[in-house]
Amino acid sequence: MKKPGFKQRFQYWFDNYMSHGSSAMLTGLFILSALIILVAAALVKLTNTAPNGESFLEVAWMSLLRTLDSGTMGGDTGSPFFLLMMLIVTFGGIFVVSALIGIINNGIEDKMDELRKGRSAVIESDHTVILGWTPQIFTIISELVLANESRKSGAVIVVLADQDKVEMEDAISERIPDTKNTRVICRTGSPIDLTDLEISSPHTARSIIILAEGSDPDTAVVKSVLAITNNPNRHPEPYHIVTQIRDPKNMDVVRMIGTKDLVQPILTNDLIARVVAQTSRQSGLSLVYTELMDFSGDEIYFKEEPSLSGKTYGDALLAFGKSTLMGIRKADGTIAMSPPMDTRIASGDQVFVLAEDEDKIDLADPARVTLDESLIRTHGKASRPKPERALILGWNRSGAIIIRELDNYVSKGSQITIVSDIYNLDKKIRQDSGRLKNQKVNVLEGDIRDRALLEKLEATEYDHVIVLAYNHLDQQEADAITLVTLLHLRDIAERDETPFSIVSEMLDVRNRELAEAAKVDDFIVSEHLISLMMAQLSENAELMDVFTDIFDPEGAEIYLKPIGDYVALGQPVNFYTVTEAARRRGETALGYRLMNENHDSEKAYGVHTNPDKLQKVTFSAEDRIIVIAEE
Repeated sequence: MKKPGFKQRFQYWFDNYMSHGSSAMLTGLFILSALIILVAAALVKLTNTAPNGESFLEVAWMSLLRTLDSGTMGGDTGSPFFLLMMLIVTFGGIFVVSALIGIINNGIEDKMDELRKGRSAVIESDHTVILGWTPQIFTIISELVLANESRKSGAVIVVLADQDKVEMEDAISERIPDTKNTRVICRTGSPIDLTDLEISSPHTARSIIILAEGSDPDTAVVKSVLAITNNPNRHPEPYHIVTQIRDPKNMDVVRMIGTKDLVQPILTNDLIARVVAQTSRQSGLSLVYTELMDFSGDEIYFKEEPSLSGKTYGDALLAFGKSTLMGIRKADGTIAMSPPMDTRIASGDQVFVLAEDEDKIDLADPARVTLDESLIRTHGKASRPKPERALILGWNRSGAIIIRELDNYVSKGSQITIVSDIYNLDKKIRQDSGRLKNQKVNVLEGDIRDRALLEKLEATEYDHVIVLAYNHLDQQEADAITLVTLLHLRDIAERDETPFSIVSEMLDVRNRELAEAAKVDDFIVSEHLISLMMAQLSENAELMDVFTDIFDPEGAEIYLKPIGDYVALGQPVNFYTVTEAARRRGETALGYRLMNENHDSEKAYGVHTNPDKLQKVTFSAEDRIIVIAEE
């Protein structure tokens, strides 16, 4: 084999040297410049051709100036050899400076590309980390921005997702133009990769939110939780992780891998199904849930009030002026939402209340608690349960759970009709719904946008109509189908005097404004509701037990009941009196809904939670009281 020559070896060495990047090239240029200057100065000094007999260092300085500024040579005088040396130094300087500018320019471009890639590590603490990228992220960030307004030093949200950093920043800036005192930092990386995960600094975060993304979202969530909890760089303190799971079978897996940490998974399909089922029978309930879980209005706070120790829960209901009591958290941590009125508040117990802010949770002056006994109605009209007819248009993975939930509320002999264009849905429903005790299910195949089909179904003959979004379609396509169906239903309803409720599930919260033209009783934006809950839990992990109790079909739940059963209609009445009327029935009053505002988005569609207890309101027969009750 022929040995490589000097030229090949030098070229190989030079290639290896240049591969070290900008720092190596800068070092090489410095050495080349020094050689040119020193050699030129040495030759001028050896030939004694310096114009004024300058020393070696003086000649080297002259050469350096001509290297940096080629125009300096224009004033040179002296022997031809001296001028030739200065000309060589000047040409060498032009090459060196040009190469230097190119290297600096390339270095800046490389740094900009590196920043664009979003691969630099975040050095933050007490921040919120969001792993993954789905449409939910905009709601979550919006809510966290509102929650962080009270932080004087500001707050930081770090988003780590397998997306382009600049595209993420642009999308967030477009949807959330004002982040107030919250900084949002985006980084590119895989939430399930241990190396990428370190970029977001999860070990110094106060909470971590994991979004369910991809074709198999539960698997992605499980891997992300594993990457955090089993990280070799983890800290000994428990991590606070909030996430969502679709399949109930995976709930135990998530809890199992997070035994050392506070992992709070939300079972999304189950939660949304319960909300849809309950809302279909109580118009406005989804609005109440939204009010309870967003940061824009009143929020749920825990507080220990020693002055209430020994008093009953019923006595405490009228003790708060600017906040509304919801229940008790016992010293052992158990939650009792709207417990029996004779329940004693023991030392060490905490109450949880609905309030505008934590500093407004103060006990009211007993002298200001005014009741008008003449306006309280002690007995409402108890209606006898009767079989109900429900119509479900469309289908998604929450459908079977909705059927089971409705079966717990309706009386025996009720019917439910399902219309969808999904093939062989009848068989799937029988498998997933299980045995029903109060309902008979009828499944029909058809396009829910077909006006002739809706007319043939006689939608006005049903007590409740539920329109579900097809989750196997793109969000916008699914919502478009829902919108068309709703417009047809509203037109049919306006031509008929038979009252029936219409509840619709939307996937994109932006489409809610479009859907308001259909004047539907309730819109349930499923992803939006889940996002609100995740944001709340990330800020206060203690709320998990409260939310679980609220949505649990067993025990006390939130109801909207005719307010005429509680207080006199057509006469001004304050909320202290309304609270007392509910207390006498063993219920906790949270607020009311004014039906003359039910299509006004600026007034929360008529929902007023935690109202001023001294302000008087005149109610009509259509208005509702919002209570926590057993039934």
